Amino acid sequence: MERSIEPSLTAPGSTRELLRLAWPLILSNSIWMVQIILDRILLSRASLASLAAGFSSAMLFWAFLILFQFTANYATTFVAQYTGAGRPERVGPVVWQAIWFSLVVGVAFQILQPLAGWIVALCGHATELQGLETAYFRCLCMSALPTLVSAAATSFFTGRGDSRTVLLINVTGLAVNALVAAVLIFGLWGFPALGIVGAGLATVLGTGTSAILALLLMLQAHYRKTHATASGWRFDRELFGRLMRFGVPNGVFAALDVLGYTIFLQLIGRLGEVDLIVTTIAFTLNLVVYFPMMGIGQAVEVLVGQRLGEDRPDLAERTTWRGLQLALAYASAGALAYVLFPETLAGLFHGSHDGELWEPIRTRVPVLLRFVAVYSLFDTMNVLFSNALRGAGDTRFVTWAALLLSWPVMIVPTWAALEYGWDLYWAWAFASGYIILLALTFWFRFHQGKWRSMRVIEAS
Repeated sequence: MERSIEPSLTAPGSTRELLRLAWPLILSNSIWMVQIILDRILLSRASLASLAAGFSSAMLFWAFLILFQFTANYATTFVAQYTGAGRPERVGPVVWQAIWFSLVVGVAFQILQPLAGWIVALCGHATELQGLETAYFRCLCMSALPTLVSAAATSFFTGRGDSRTVLLINVTGLAVNALVAAVLIFGLWGFPALGIVGAGLATVLGTGTSAILALLLMLQAHYRKTHATASGWRFDRELFGRLMRFGVPNGVFAALDVLGYTIFLQLIGRLGEVDLIVTTIAFTLNLVVYFPMMGIGQAVEVLVGQRLGEDRPDLAERTTWRGLQLALAYASAGALAYVLFPETLAGLFHGSHDGELWEPIRTRVPVLLRFVAVYSLFDTMNVLFSNALRGAGDTRFVTWAALLLSWPVMIVPTWAALEYGWDLYWAWAFASGYIILLALTFWFRFHQGKWRSMRVIEAS
């Protein structure tokens, strides 16, 4: 017989429950966002070419890595459903399957280092940009292993709802990243000024710090006893296969999403340096809304997983809608700022050495921020509904939706527009259309309710 739920601020499915889990994730994502924006601002002080190259090569790197990162991190949903089902002894083993996957892939990822110049050259950017992009890409490749291990290990805490520990892990790594970046980019305290290479090396040290800390915290004595975080280290073929069956589509979805925007960015780069810089600034400012919103989405994914583990899809649905309300309120405030203060926001990237190059940038950024203001509201639906569906295990639909929509709606029209001499704003219109259509697709899938009967864990 289904239990009745009395609405209250502290009840399961309430806004307070969601915020209790979400606020450390929001803060953690916000710190990531501040660090990324700060890196971009620091690089813009070195040169606007470094700013454009840093963003472009970072997108290339994530297009390769994010498939594996989101596959490893999908252990979060397994942990959430095992926790909801009252089976903590299965948590450690599934996290270790993700760690083994991360170790193998992280080492194999280094194959891309000697190929960096060839990969960057495919984008067809200016020679100066290619040199900077190649150097930064090689540094980022070294961060792949710790990034993947950290994604796997933090799933232990996120899936159980211990988001404060995740915040501690991320803040520690980001503090190291920020300090080393400031020192190495500009050559402080007697160190050489390495510019964009310094930013890349800072990323390696920061992610390495997070990975080591996450593993040490996961292997504490009480977790070894209650969640088998030490005894569950062995490779489990059946459990690993199930993690891959649900996790790989989750990774493919993320990879397709990043790949779509990476191709979009590389196409924009062919228009010229100014258009690439303008797009980089607009995308970077969009992170102010996107990253904190991701924190709410991650909390929704965890709570949906836990409630389905408890066989309470009613609470999972309630949590999703309340998460959407919170995210929309935040995104609306951000959209208002994009419309009212575009030149002030763009001015954060204005260096004293920019000269005449800055004038066309100053006039174009406000136009792109109007696009961002509109599509960020629909991107809220993307984040919330896709996370809810992934929390249930509906990863294949999410993947197919991204695959079937990104190319015909965004990538191919953008390529055609550039081939026929249309301007930058047409390309942004196609990108905005893709985000809006994807949001409506995820909403419809969630509304259908097939996710209610889905599970990723085995029956007890």
